[in-house]
Amino acid sequence: MITLAFDTCLDKMYTVLRKDGQILSSRITENHDNKYHSAFLISTLKEIIKENNLEPKNIDLIAVNIGPGSFTGIRACVTVARVMAQQLNCKAVGISSLEILAQCAQKNPLIALDARKESAYLYIDGEIKGAIKLEEIKNLIKSGDYDIITDDKLQPLLGGKSYQQENFPLGEILAELVEKKESDGDWRKLKPLYIQPPPMG
Repeated sequence: MITLAFDTCLDKMYTVLRKDGQILSSRITENHDNKYHSAFLISTLKEIIKENNLEPKNIDLIAVNIGPGSFTGIRACVTVARVMAQQLNCKAVGISSLEILAQCAQKNPLIALDARKESAYLYIDGEIKGAIKLEEIKNLIKSGDYDIITDDKLQPLLGGKSYQQENFPLGEILAELVEKKESDGDWRKLKPLYIQPPPMG
């Protein structure tokens, strides 16, 4: 099976090509020249497919991050995945960024990503809890023994590790998670995970 995984929801773009459990290509792209990294998604996908002497029609499964994260990045990720899966007649499956980051914890993960308005998108006890007030999250942290993974903005407030400062192989984790997930892979069911509505204006 050949899996093409990509993520434009977080601070960098992760693109991975995997065949029968082996990584063929794994790339990380950062924003540059005042452009969102998602602007380079299509060209990067074409490059890694060509470099491995494959064609788009060889792809069996598309794996994407569906959020939470950058609203622009979420839209780009899901839209490209749906269009490709429809055109190539292959499966497309999404995983949340919170579930991806939870795989980076050594034990009992608590994942908190900035949701603005003194809130964070929270994953704890194996579940996505939504956008939760930071004070409530601080109390949860005091009450348990958690491996905390967060972002640069919240790390000074909540402690733990910022995923932005670590070298977690997030694209590779995404590909592996989707391959394990029980799903029919119908691209029509692939939808963005908007825990909060996009900002207006």
